[in-house]
Amino acid sequence: MANEVKLPRLGQGMESGSIVKWLKSEGDQVAKGEPLFEIDTDKVTQEVESDFAGVLLKIALQSGDAPVGQTIAWIGEQGEEIKDAPKEKPKEDKASKDDKAPKDEAPKDEAPKDEKVSDTTGGGRIKASPLARRIARERGVDLSAVRGTGPDGRIIAEDVERGESTTRAPAAVPTGEVESVPLTNIRKTIARRLTAAWEAPVFQLTVSADMTRANELIARARESRPDVRVTVTDLLAKLCAVALMRHRDVNVQFADDELLKFPTANVGIAVAAPQGLIVPVLRSVERQSLAELATARGELVGRARENKLTTQDLEGGTFTISNLGMYGIEQFIAVLNPPQAAILAVGATADTPVARGGAVEVRPIMTMTLTVDHRAVDGAAGADFLRTVKQLVEDPALAL
Repeated sequence: MANEVKLPRLGQGMESGSIVKWLKSEGDQVAKGEPLFEIDTDKVTQEVESDFAGVLLKIALQSGDAPVGQTIAWIGEQGEEIKDAPKEKPKEDKASKDDKAPKDEAPKDEAPKDEKVSDTTGGGRIKASPLARRIARERGVDLSAVRGTGPDGRIIAEDVERGESTTRAPAAVPTGEVESVPLTNIRKTIARRLTAAWEAPVFQLTVSADMTRANELIARARESRPDVRVTVTDLLAKLCAVALMRHRDVNVQFADDELLKFPTANVGIAVAAPQGLIVPVLRSVERQSLAELATARGELVGRARENKLTTQDLEGGTFTISNLGMYGIEQFIAVLNPPQAAILAVGATADTPVARGGAVEVRPIMTMTLTVDHRAVDGAAGADFLRTVKQLVEDPALAL
């Protein structure tokens, strides 16, 4: 009997998901553990591996939403009949369908022939369907910056409409034209969680730290391990983790009628990915070396920007760091990342005149602002934690 492929539950609280695309076609051989399809949840878009080996006999849901547990395909032996499989509707001849379509309407982009078109910037040739090409031309989208999800990487209309382009062609959008871009599940989650964050009673604390010794430590780490690029964010993650272990009342999650205190520091790193702001989590940071953290952080950020994170990569965080220093931002306030109780906003390091021993010296100064959920952490506790972070930043040897 053919095996039913059901929509999986990828994390706690997941009730439904949206199939983005299938990585196998009907009739293809599938190995157990081989990527079968991509699913979009409220947290991440990720590949789902097959639980069965055999032939992909039938796909019941090509794309779209489905509840957890719904049968979406069958895998079995070649030629095996599928019990209770839905009858497929007869397909209308595409040519006749296109002939019937009004001239001012574009035909559906279901199975167009691949068409090679010139890159709008003149940098080579790419594959795109006729409808995708038309939409890109009308909206001024540079097809070279769009990731194609069709066969052999062909760009289809949905790719253009999903807004996966990171740049725009020089063509200007006509005055008065409004483009409607549906929210993805991830963007809806971002909106929902940020709204919840603004409803929390928070307070902010700000300190400035001398980065002289921290910069020296980072330089030595890069010299000793040239194959691993240690960054300020890596060092801050380590120092904050050590501080969290000394101030465990800050290493918590607020869960309505209880506080969840964690025995280890799982530090989230805010990443601006194409699909939106996401926070992958580095686990047990206090136990890792700088080189280990740099390697893990680089791998996580890379997968985040390639949209290849799993649900597990985003769960279990106890604290978050948001660093905008690389953009030249000197100071900012980060929005809380519920259910975590605190988030640290990190600005750029700038040479600043400071008074020391009755003389003025120029020192590399970095500003940090801690946003804290007052329901979970009191002001004095938050201030004490941030004081420890400042001390460790100015003298990292105290933590290593």
